[in-house]
Amino acid sequence: MSDSKSKDLVSNRKATFNYEIIDTFEAGIVLQGTEIKSLRDHGGSLQEAYVQVTAGELWLVNCSISHYRFGNVHNHEERRLKKLLMHKREIQKLKVATQEKGLTLIPLSFYLKDGRVKVKLAIAKGKNTVDKRETIKERDEKRTIAKLMKRHV
Repeated sequence: MSDSKSKDLVSNRKATFNYEIIDTFEAGIVLQGTEIKSLRDHGGSLQEAYVQVTAGELWLVNCSISHYRFGNVHNHEERRLKKLLMHKREIQKLKVATQEKGLTLIPLSFYLKDGRVKVKLAIAKGKNTVDKRETIKERDEKRTIAKLMKRHV
């Protein structure tokens, strides 16, 4: 892959299972030196992370970026709040969307774009257990169809 293409560093694989994705956005993120090195080494987790709009700013909460193994005393905090960078109009749009009942902002992935780390955000609605069962059922059906097609071809 070339540098201009995006490449996932960390992804939230459970997000599409637990949430129904309504819309996606791209945001920049403010990182410290050892955080970017750790992310390039795929050392992060977005499993319990969410985005909060506070005083006209976006903050990534509960995101874990593991310590950089060569960072010594200059290492970062693992679960500190991280500021996300977007235009004011976009932030206002996200704030209005999250004020609707049942909608939330979640991070889907960290990826590189032109040498900078970007965050893929989503406005999402939580699924209930019935919806999750339907998702599992659809996934199993797709798997069995793919197996049958493979056998016959």
